[in-house]
Amino acid sequence: MSDIQQLDCRGLSCPQPALMAREAAGKKDKGAIEILVDSGTARENVSRVAQGAGWQVNIEEQPGGVFKLVLKK
Repeated sequence: MSDIQQLDCRGLSCPQPALMAREAAGKKDKGAIEILVDSGTARENVSRVAQGAGWQVNIEEQPGGVFKLVLKK
């Protein structure tokens, strides 16, 4: 079974993507979470929340102005 959780936060306004990331990260003590966002503000806020909770964040720019944030712990 894969330990990668996926969240699609495209089209959501801040702070909703950051709150969803915080909730998902709080339910896992290790593994990976992939989060899709479509704004720079959401990208920065989700990254900040994840790093504050001790997760490593890798950001991949996708076509169409979408960012995939991969959180690992």
